[in-house]
Amino acid sequence: MEIRLTPEQQHKLAELATQRGRDAGALAQEAINRYLDEEARFVEAVQRGEEALERGKHLTHEQVGKRFERLFQS
Repeated sequence: MEIRLTPEQQHKLAELATQRGRDAGALAQEAINRYLDEEARFVEAVQRGEEALERGKHLTHEQVGKRFERLFQS
């Protein structure tokens, strides 16, 4: 797979790699891995939320507000 970066992105990546004493390619792979991991966590959280809604497990706007009020009063 080939990924095309703009000249600005290439410059930023090269600068960051130099600052960190790392190879630009390895740094890019690390960034992509972090993104993919975070995206997977997000998708999983959304799925859990949708499943909870289907089971009727949810809070109303008012219930959330009351929880925040109790939290900040403590």
